[in-house]
Amino acid sequence: MPEKSTRPRAGAPAAPTLAARVLELVASGQATSRTELADLLGAAPSTISTAVGQLVERGLVAEYGTQSSTGGRPRKVLRLGGTDEFAVAADVGGRHARIGVVLSGGAIADVSTVPFAVGDGPEVALPRLADTLEALAEQRGRAHLRGVGLSLPGPVDVAAGTVTLPSRMPGWNEFPVAAWLEERFGLPAAVDNDANCMAVGEHAARPAEHRQSITVKIGSAIGAGVIADGRLYRGATGAAGDITHVRIDAAVDIPCSCGNTGCLETVASGASLVRELAATNPTVRSTEDVVRLATEADPDATGAVRRAGKYLGMVLSANVNFFNPDAVYLGGILSTLEPFVAAVRSQLYEGCHPLVTKHLVIERVRLGADAGLVGAGQFALQRALDRALEAVTGGGRTLSR
Repeated sequence: MPEKSTRPRAGAPAAPTLAARVLELVASGQATSRTELADLLGAAPSTISTAVGQLVERGLVAEYGTQSSTGGRPRKVLRLGGTDEFAVAADVGGRHARIGVVLSGGAIADVSTVPFAVGDGPEVALPRLADTLEALAEQRGRAHLRGVGLSLPGPVDVAAGTVTLPSRMPGWNEFPVAAWLEERFGLPAAVDNDANCMAVGEHAARPAEHRQSITVKIGSAIGAGVIADGRLYRGATGAAGDITHVRIDAAVDIPCSCGNTGCLETVASGASLVRELAATNPTVRSTEDVVRLATEADPDATGAVRRAGKYLGMVLSANVNFFNPDAVYLGGILSTLEPFVAAVRSQLYEGCHPLVTKHLVIERVRLGADAGLVGAGQFALQRALDRALEAVTGGGRTLSR
């Protein structure tokens, strides 16, 4: 039998170096000491010290003061080398964008919501947004800006920095968003799908021991981001977490935006609820209208919201049984409705094996509307660190998730 090759196949990304993983954990706030790094990475303390030393020598990581411990010698706290460095980021929706400054570890500042018409296309919408982000950076201190992050409501080819076949973003298909931002700002730019950004942002705010999670964004459409072993899992072609087009019996043969019929999106998304309720209530024109009616205990809206939560829970049950995560986090505008969240939670307990739900956390995203913003900013900071880390790794693959 010929010897099996251990070389990566052509086009396959190389595994991150230990120094890269150390820097990633420090940058995201998941580890603040050498001891925590050793525990999370399963590496010997001496090995971790060597990797940390490499990063400290190059100014990428610094050690400050001491950290309280349960005994023994006090531990130094690890932080990124430049404590004043930041990224500007935007979490884009159909009619608005949430913008702000994102610091290492997930802290945010100067957050606001600004108009953003995705339907105007990238040539019109992006320059307006870039001007707003530039003003935000100048206000914070442009000299410390290290990157720009953008969360988009459609499928994203992360390597190319483009949106791929978006159903609700006319004119954006294959537009080089990341390259446009890098040219505009002269800095590294990161572009990703909104559900992935929300998953990464929420993961940074959660306990370090929650290494496996599914974060679902439920707005006009439905998306999910998967965290496996503490890192975003993209799948073979970057489509991991695309539960919106899972077929469900309740959808029968309702046409979906993907061109198929019977998808979850057609019965559980904000767009589907608008369509259902508008048939009898002409005042319903948006997902916000659905939320308003459900909040006011309108029986039709409440019933529709409960059914949508049940259908989402049915699809999630199969994923939770298969993946066995620590947590399921619910985000997006529909997650603000308790009847919706209760229906998802009930269906998960009904449809999953008791061993799977024994310690399962099912909660709204802790960061609320800021989760996607934090994730986009973290991606931008990681992209900037990638460039800086090339001196350590010799130009190989580093942090980008």
